Amino acid sequence: MGKRKSSAKPPPKKAAPKLEEQFNCPFCNSSQTVYCQMDWEMSRGTVSCVSCLESFTSNIHHLSEPIDVYHDWLDECEKQNT
Repeated sequence: MGKRKSSAKPPPKKAAPKLEEQFNCPFCNSSQTVYCQMDWEMSRGTVSCVSCLESFTSNIHHLSEPIDVYHDWLDECEKQNT
């Protein structure tokens, strides 16, 4: 008679990489000084720099992340400069 195969545990799943929550300011070039606040009730995301006090507000939806609002800000800055 043959042996029963032992049930080996499956390997642990790798954790998804975490997205950044602090960003670099495009105006004063300070690193890690831009923070994002997500207001889900008002559907608004606000990024603001602690150093130069620049800020930007964008509309958000249920799939939005802080990095999305930050990139909206960068896109708007680029649009204004062209």
